[in-house]
Amino acid sequence: MMMMQNLAKAAGNGSLSRATSQAVPSLTGSSVTHHSAPISESIPQATSGCMTSFSMNQATTWKYGMTNISSGLGVSTSIRCLHSDVQVPDFSFYRRSATKDPTSVNDKNAANRKTFNYVVSGSTAIVGIYAGKSIVSKFINSMNPAADVLALAKIEIKISDIPEGKNMIFKWRGKPVFVRHRTSQEIEIENNVDVASLRHPEVDSERCQDEKWLVVVGVCTHLGCVPIANAGEFGGYYCPCHGSHYDASGRIRKGPAPLNLEVP
Repeated sequence: MMMMQNLAKAAGNGSLSRATSQAVPSLTGSSVTHHSAPISESIPQATSGCMTSFSMNQATTWKYGMTNISSGLGVSTSIRCLHSDVQVPDFSFYRRSATKDPTSVNDKNAANRKTFNYVVSGSTAIVGIYAGKSIVSKFINSMNPAADVLALAKIEIKISDIPEGKNMIFKWRGKPVFVRHRTSQEIEIENNVDVASLRHPEVDSERCQDEKWLVVVGVCTHLGCVPIANAGEFGGYYCPCHGSHYDASGRIRKGPAPLNLEVP
């Protein structure tokens, strides 16, 4: 029984040896066979236009499927084409005339180039200053009163219509304004008043630019009532609300009012 197994094993090893000898030939002697593509075969030319990975593969492969450019088994080599027709961009259009000549010395034309820079910078600065001035002026004018408000700020009075010793009332900025044509006697009396005795000391000449004319706002400085002209103990103005007395110069002489009538 053991002998039959040994014979079967030997027979198996013999068949394996024969199969191996047929599949892997000996590398010694004249049995080595070289296979290569024909050298005379021409390399396929690349198509015109942009090359893709597919067209590049076709251009570098023989028709038998063998790569004609390689650096090792299964390792491809990067291919860099030679470009001898690349056009270098020309920027002469954007360069100054003084710098187009490559043989010219920079110091010789530096003055002209700097002068041009100074002129351009100065012109730009002047334009910027005027533009800034215009913007600032418009901004400031926007904060000024409107034209209709300014129109109400000024009124014209024909003083020849006011007789001597009389008082007329005009509307100015929504307030009553007293315009009084004073007599020479009233002027003399007001000039002789002791200023130290007044509650709100003011000299008559400070309140009247022209001694014949007195212009005051007709609003009592106590609680805003409108006084009555040519009334009161001092012949000037009298406030009927709380009994304040003003003289012919609009100065408070008696009553609760703390200040003189306002001179606009």
